[in-house]
Amino acid sequence: MQYKVPEHPSKNRIGDFSPLVVVSAVLVMLYTTANIMAVKVISIAGISLFDAGTITFPLAYMFGDVLAEIWGYKIAKKVIILTFFCNLLMIIFLSIGIYLPYPEYMQPTQEAYAAIFTYVPRIVFSSLLAFLSGELVNAKVLVKIKERQKDGRYLWVRTIFSSVVGYLFDTVLFVILAFWGTVPAKDILSMIAVQYVAKTVIEACLGTPLAYSLIYYLRKKYAGSDQIQ
Repeated sequence: MQYKVPEHPSKNRIGDFSPLVVVSAVLVMLYTTANIMAVKVISIAGISLFDAGTITFPLAYMFGDVLAEIWGYKIAKKVIILTFFCNLLMIIFLSIGIYLPYPEYMQPTQEAYAAIFTYVPRIVFSSLLAFLSGELVNAKVLVKIKERQKDGRYLWVRTIFSSVVGYLFDTVLFVILAFWGTVPAKDILSMIAVQYVAKTVIEACLGTPLAYSLIYYLRKKYAGSDQIQ
């Protein structure tokens, strides 16, 4: 005898994903991508350094802003914690891959894999601690500013100011934990400064306009729906 999973017509329409699921999935993807990219250190004219993850990380923060703005701090916190555990699983499975047997002719590939992903756990552990502190502070500050504003206007004030505070926690923790001992001390300070400024500029010039567009779209498309607050 076969059993079928009961369907809920109003909630299981093909092609109609929950906006919360989509935003959460993109946030997880951006953050895991940023952690892998962070292994690549970029030199700016030989003067300063920053990691390539700095490029995608502000976009992850932007989606964190959207979560907090649309669904509130409690939901944003749950998704942030989910992202934490997704990255933890990534570390575990990437690390397992290093020690699995391989054919001799794949030696160059094995060495390249090990070179990259042996360093990733340190990057990710550092990033996880920084992410939890920075993203939770970011979401909390955004919601607090929104509560004080009462009328809900001036989204750009909330997104930029909350990110400025969150990036401070995130950048300092991440750079020190991820690169201390592998990068000269003077470059550590330079990396903190460059990453902080770069993240803030990307947030202001790209993240905030995208947040405006996405929040406007969600509120217009799902107006009156129980899928957004």
